[in-house]
Amino acid sequence: MAMTLRLTDDETAALRDRAAREGRSMQDVARAAVREYVERTDRRDLIDTALDREIPRYAEALRRLGE
Repeated sequence: MAMTLRLTDDETAALRDRAAREGRSMQDVARAAVREYVERTDRRDLIDTALDREIPRYAEALRRLGE
């Protein structure tokens, strides 16, 4: 699926510089950044969900450990 990504001049320059240093296209670098962001936030969401479920379950033990 095609999309248009509008960047500021500074963002474009930074992307162009990074792509040139890596010998890759700007598109490849931008797509990799999107993939990494999605993977990172998906993991964070899973961790947050697990913590929301488990912390109340072990609240008393955690409180006592903190004493």
